[in-house]
Amino acid sequence: MDNEKFFKVLGWVATITAVAMYVSYIPQIRSNLAGNKGEWLQPLVAAVNCTLWVVYGFMKKPERDLPIIMANSPGIVFGLFAFFTAI
Repeated sequence: MDNEKFFKVLGWVATITAVAMYVSYIPQIRSNLAGNKGEWLQPLVAAVNCTLWVVYGFMKKPERDLPIIMANSPGIVFGLFAFFTAI
């Protein structure tokens, strides 16, 4: 496998694992909504970090970096939702 193909596959595998990581906030969100408040700092920091990576992915030249954008977009949504339900 050549380098370009390897990095493309690696990028999409990393995207899938990143999305899975942020979807794993769902149990914390459920617990927060049930009245068992969890930590708020880590989801907030994750959402800020993901926002920065999405901006980077959109601004990357010569072309956008779709794996970075797709991997971090759920982190913004789930991170902020976990944050707001924890406070």
